[in-house]
Amino acid sequence: MNTQNTYDEIGKRYRTGARIRSGITYALLTVWAVIVLFPFYWMILTSVKSYGTYNAEYVPKLWTPSPTLQNYRDAFTTVDLGRYFFNTIIFTVVTTVLMLFVIVLAAFAFSRLQFKGRDLLFTVFLSLMMIPNELVIITNFVTITDWGMRNSYWGLILPSVTSVFYIYLLKENFEQIPEELYKAAKVDGTSDLKYLWKVMIPICQPTIVTITILKVIECWNSYVWPRLITDDAAYYLVSNGIQEIRENGFGRENIPAMMAAVVVISIPLIVLFLLFHKKIMAGVSRGGTKGI
Repeated sequence: MNTQNTYDEIGKRYRTGARIRSGITYALLTVWAVIVLFPFYWMILTSVKSYGTYNAEYVPKLWTPSPTLQNYRDAFTTVDLGRYFFNTIIFTVVTTVLMLFVIVLAAFAFSRLQFKGRDLLFTVFLSLMMIPNELVIITNFVTITDWGMRNSYWGLILPSVTSVFYIYLLKENFEQIPEELYKAAKVDGTSDLKYLWKVMIPICQPTIVTITILKVIECWNSYVWPRLITDDAAYYLVSNGIQEIRENGFGRENIPAMMAAVVVISIPLIVLFLLFHKKIMAGVSRGGTKGI
């Protein structure tokens, strides 16, 4: 009986300790979630405040008694935000598709094909990651200008159709696939492209989906390069539209209209993440795991 009581006491203490640890964990996660989500709440709150209400608040308030959607109408009427959405979709889709085509073939070549100087070439290629983006932007700007592609879709797209980091990430995933599968496929007379399409891409789908979504986010949020290479409003992206609302709309003080535009622009990315967050997590986990 004494032994049984001791076991019961130990079990009770263990369960109590587990509840306390769980409570502390959830409390910390709740605090962290509030910290992370507060900027989004503040963005939405500001977007539904009238211009006068916002400027009359010497001390910012965490609510508004009279929300309005006028800022959203202003965001589309002050500038041609609909056109900028169309340009951004074109830029994002074409750039992402071309980049996937390039990096998949490059990663396959570096991971499976045998050719002289492959490892040395990949080392040199990987060293390009050491070059600052500012230097690359300058080189790209001079090249695109010399080719007469300023204020064009191709001028926006071409400098972004490859990524050394994504090639490296996908190559590492391709190398996790057993070499025996490739040899067996070659014995059966399967071509390299068919093996890539039928075997390697399906196995590494989580990583490819992750890369795709990260590239979409990168293109959607792109600001410096589009701002540099285009001065024609017909080729502006949504990021340029926000700046134009600030400068050419109601002036630099119309923060509510800017926040309304940011909310509209953020919705597609939020929906994209909610739809594919499981694949993103799977791709990130796979990137740090050896074997398949």
